[in-house]
Amino acid sequence: MTTTGTPRDVVPFRQAVRAWFAISLQTFGGPAGQIAVMQRHLVDERRWIGQRRFLHALNYCMLLPGPEAQQLAIYVGWLLNGLRGGLVAGTLFVLPGMIALLVLSAIYAGYGDTRVVTALFAGLAPAVVAIVAQAVWRVGSRALNNPALIGFAVAAFGALAVFGVPFPIVIAVAALAAWLLHRRRPALVTGGAHGGGGSDDGPEPLVSDGALHHDQPSARRGLTILAVGLLVWLLPVALVAALTGVGSVYTQQGLFFSGTAVVTFGGAYAVLAFVAQRAVEHYAWLSAGDMVRGLALAETTPGPLIMVVQFVAFLGAYHHPGGLDPWAAGVIASLLTTWVTFVPCFLFILLGAPYVERLRGNNALSAALTGITAAVVGVIANLGLYFAVHTLFTETGTITAGPLNMQVPHVGTIRWVPLTITIIASVLIFKLTWSVLRVLGVCALLGLAAGLAGLPGI
Repeated sequence: MTTTGTPRDVVPFRQAVRAWFAISLQTFGGPAGQIAVMQRHLVDERRWIGQRRFLHALNYCMLLPGPEAQQLAIYVGWLLNGLRGGLVAGTLFVLPGMIALLVLSAIYAGYGDTRVVTALFAGLAPAVVAIVAQAVWRVGSRALNNPALIGFAVAAFGALAVFGVPFPIVIAVAALAAWLLHRRRPALVTGGAHGGGGSDDGPEPLVSDGALHHDQPSARRGLTILAVGLLVWLLPVALVAALTGVGSVYTQQGLFFSGTAVVTFGGAYAVLAFVAQRAVEHYAWLSAGDMVRGLALAETTPGPLIMVVQFVAFLGAYHHPGGLDPWAAGVIASLLTTWVTFVPCFLFILLGAPYVERLRGNNALSAALTGITAAVVGVIANLGLYFAVHTLFTETGTITAGPLNMQVPHVGTIRWVPLTITIIASVLIFKLTWSVLRVLGVCALLGLAAGLAGLPGI
């Protein structure tokens, strides 16, 4: 491994900006699709970065809370063009989706109770149940390759669905348990490279696998980035609290989503059950049905799926605007939530990347990641159960007895039209392997047809 470092601009900055903008318009299909887009553009076609360096960066991003695809964009942007490259890559990665979902949130808030819009969303919500089920299957088929890891997933699901254990505790315990298991039985929690092997048979990339980045890790650099990053991250929350009060919906959202930004291990699906529980049941920013429809909207827009928190914030402020106009309140809350959700990603990458550049194959970190990934399967399954209960049944109840804290549906209130659409969506996804966007389109049309026909359950 050479120690001379890479030049500050590996590719011309304007060329890099154009490339990241092109990538940002193609980031549909969740993190797997987004990573595949970057793989094609950056590794296969342009050869700006090699396969092994790409996977090494991805493995670090997988260890962090937050959307790993956006963090990977920040990391590669930093490798190619330094600080400004990372800032531009990460910003462009979320900008199109943020604008699109802001517009869709406003349309939903203003026209969501009309017959046509209600019918469309009645078809989208069952599709989300099938999409989450597919996510459970995909992650589980990759992550659960032995009984110990299956046990991690089952334990995580039971802790969340049966006992109501907070999500951050489940993730922390999974990481600790995997680390301890690694010390005794390393083979059970040693994951392979994410996304396949690390072979790279193409021509030499611009960023050589052996070259170290010019940014050297140091205490001074780390403290500077940490101080500036925390200030940029939390200053808007402090300003909102000073202007609107600590009890306002804006301050609540700023603090809540700042907190979720540091516990979103395992991707958006893993944390959405926690977000839904708090936003629906504790803060009453929106209904469970709104939450499912918001996820459906986020599935149709480019960028990280965790962008759905923008929809949650918009509706929460729109319904509780305080002294502001509801539309202005929704926009302000939406932008604030987007800010506190994604700014930490820049902080995590820019702070840790120079150290990760000099770290290869740390087995302890790999074991913790494997444990978290296995637990995430159970977390996503719990999210699917939450969405299914609130989509397919009109009424639900809660069983609380000792440590038990379970939400169960009233069987007699099943909604037959959403159930039928869920079955159709499952066939399209699992049997015919249709894309998410195609399935959402078909299910929206089915919901519209059922609504216009006056069928019950819409």
